Amino acid sequence: MSLGMTEIILILIVVLVLFGGKKIPELARGLGKAQAEYKKAKEAIENEVSEFKAEVEKASKEETQTKKKAPAKKNTKKSSKTAAAQKTKK
Repeated sequence: MSLGMTEIILILIVVLVLFGGKKIPELARGLGKAQAEYKKAKEAIENEVSEFKAEVEKASKEETQTKKKAPAKKNTKKSSKTAAAQKTKK
């Protein structure tokens, strides 16, 4: 449901009658400031999210590289049964 030209003109006339010619620029200025604050806050949140995402990706890459570099540990300890069996053979 979109507004046609006649509806917009009617709304502007009602606003002019209610608030008067001197208050409309103040209202427009206030709306402009509110819109600028909204954009600033939105950009700050987007920047924070992207920084957090970059940190998570960096940590994930570092963890992956650490896992690749570390050799798999071999089990060098023999079980106690195997060690006892070898001692008895000697």
